[in-house]
Amino acid sequence: MKYLSAIILFFLFSVLAICQNSFSLKDSLRGALRPERNYDVSFYDLDVAVDINNQSLKGVCEIHLSANEALSVLQIDLFEKMNIRKITEGGRELKFQRNYDAILVQTNLKKGEQAVFKCYYDGKPQVAKNAPWDGGFVWSKDQNGKPWVGVACEGTGASLWWPNKDHLSDEPDKGMEIHITVPSELMAISNGNLSKVTDADKTHKTYHWKVSYPINNYNVSLYIGDYSHFSDQYTALDGSILPLDYYVLSYNIEKARNHFEQAKKMLEVYEHFFDKYPFWNDGYALVESPYLGMEHQSAIAYGNNYQRGYLGGRIPENLNFDYIIVHESGHEYFGNAVSCKDHADMWIHEGFTTYLESLYVEYLFGRKEALKYLNSQRSMIQNKHPLIGPRDVNYQGFPDADMYYKGSWALQTLRFAIKNDSTWFKLIKGFYNTYKYKNIDS
Repeated sequence: MKYLSAIILFFLFSVLAICQNSFSLKDSLRGALRPERNYDVSFYDLDVAVDINNQSLKGVCEIHLSANEALSVLQIDLFEKMNIRKITEGGRELKFQRNYDAILVQTNLKKGEQAVFKCYYDGKPQVAKNAPWDGGFVWSKDQNGKPWVGVACEGTGASLWWPNKDHLSDEPDKGMEIHITVPSELMAISNGNLSKVTDADKTHKTYHWKVSYPINNYNVSLYIGDYSHFSDQYTALDGSILPLDYYVLSYNIEKARNHFEQAKKMLEVYEHFFDKYPFWNDGYALVESPYLGMEHQSAIAYGNNYQRGYLGGRIPENLNFDYIIVHESGHEYFGNAVSCKDHADMWIHEGFTTYLESLYVEYLFGRKEALKYLNSQRSMIQNKHPLIGPRDVNYQGFPDADMYYKGSWALQTLRFAIKNDSTWFKLIKGFYNTYKYKNIDS
């Protein structure tokens, strides 16, 4: 009972610290589960051609859904910068209108009815000023002058580049297919498993990827560049084999072979504390990216330049591991497997994953070093915001440092209050396994 009381007190203090923000209809259209969003997505099929020279996209997205109630108007999200050319359902072209980034489609769905909406679209997507901390595309070049493209959209939303129901509470139950057409001399990488590569025309290829698990919309991603691929494998405690795939710029392959060896030890640590890697059938991948990093499910963005720590710093000097590999891979457990329903609860992603870093240190270097590591996080707690933000408005708490470091310290404080590590580790492992592949709130 005393443990329950501690947890209740913690959340009361978190909730009572109210954020002072003003929000608009645009925020509510993006963040709230309005009646027009009362449907469940079962599957996405995204087919997109990337014009690198013009920094533009052209594609079609199929949204397979089921109406939870009768719907005369259905909301699909796509940023105003992007154009919806037409929307069809059952072969019929539907009427629609825009309200900021929301597309309001006229329909006539009965409760429980299943349908497939096809959205034809194009345009120049938002460009990130400082990815991954703001959302958008990164149109870069590698050191050989070849195109190197990526996208990161946590917080801002996946609808900055493809049409979807852009709300954290609804992930496609049956996964997703992603087809990316690029110039033939480049490679396109996305989430899940590569099923095939086909010729789109004489100068372009299409890479076909399949995701077999539910996936957060912001985790859906693409990487385009002059990549080389190599593979490895991780053997779990039960003897099963997890494929490891690494996609790096062609001139970094030997450096990456050595540096990425630490991924296997990281997977061992997280399996010890929680369970086997949660997206087993889709494999684990690191993809070199033109920005620092992001937890894109089964295709983690890696841009730490093969350095220890965070671009060579942030972690204590006596420790030697790559922060981006450890942190972004931790999100496969908290963020990707256990996911929040609303951006107000993003600390569930960031606070838990930041705490996982200290568990990684504890497993490999001992309890004393883990406490030193936690103390190194302490200076980054700013107490500017509560852990839990306002709901239904797509709260842009990311990248607030408090959700990372205050969240981590809140968990460590609960461990200290419980004073029984056997109970504590049973508790957090049970929490993870109870809510794996589910969307939750605080």
